[in-house]
Amino acid sequence: MPRPWPLVCLADRELLQQRSQQLGLSVALSDYHRGEPIAAASGTLSVLHQPLAVPGAAGRLESGNARCVLRLIDRAVDGCLAGEFAAVVTAPVQKSLINDAGMPFTGHTEYIAARTGAPLPVMMLTAARLRVALATTHLPLREVSAALHVDTLLQILRILAGGLHRYFGVPQPRIAVCGLNPHAGEGGHLGDEEQRIIGPAIARARAEQLAVEGPMPADTLFVPRHWAGYDAVLAMYHDQGLPVLKYAGFGHAVNVTLGLPIVRTSVDHGTALDLAGSGRADAGSLIAAVELAAQMAAQPERI
Repeated sequence: MPRPWPLVCLADRELLQQRSQQLGLSVALSDYHRGEPIAAASGTLSVLHQPLAVPGAAGRLESGNARCVLRLIDRAVDGCLAGEFAAVVTAPVQKSLINDAGMPFTGHTEYIAARTGAPLPVMMLTAARLRVALATTHLPLREVSAALHVDTLLQILRILAGGLHRYFGVPQPRIAVCGLNPHAGEGGHLGDEEQRIIGPAIARARAEQLAVEGPMPADTLFVPRHWAGYDAVLAMYHDQGLPVLKYAGFGHAVNVTLGLPIVRTSVDHGTALDLAGSGRADAGSLIAAVELAAQMAAQPERI
């Protein structure tokens, strides 16, 4: 059946053709040209050809293609900023490939934020009713505490509440905030970040009429009967919140970046090089990311 929205794939056209033949897939590829009709029928795909510098092979990293990966992201983001595209959906990227080629790269989230001039991107993963946002993203654990600041946490809470309202239709989002330390610091005996940073940020958010509660111990907050009363959870670092969400929804969860001037979603997993070219990779999260991007892009402006 035809897709309900136009879809453009930015990739090397020849690589897609080779891979579809290798896997025995019947896909009709057509070249994308702005302003012309976009293929929407079942078994068709419009491709904005972005040639690789070095021929690609399934599951093999080619450092010579690192700049091509960044150019793909740039073209998609620039298309959104120009109104050519309504949203961008990113597939997983091998960060080490780009870094090993001599270009600093911590992830799509940070790179797209810099490209769009967004001062503070907020990474949020969603799986059905469970939504988890992150106060810090791709940082070594030893650097997390120093990266937490009252003003920054307050801004993250504003962006999270605004994004839930704007894109998910939640009138007054209820947000639960994790502590950083075990037992949320145990009254200062297991760390004082809750008292010095997280608690004051929550107090300021509540003074602005945001429905925010915490800091709460992460090990009990993620008990279903506790988080069910909230529209989102703000975790302090990557592996505090995401293992729970991925356990609950791996394969259909979606990564959303809030705080950008464009709509951007992504998958909830990495590159899975061991599955590349095998035909055994699960496309569930990518499909969910495309569907959510389309829904977000179609949302009306809300006051």
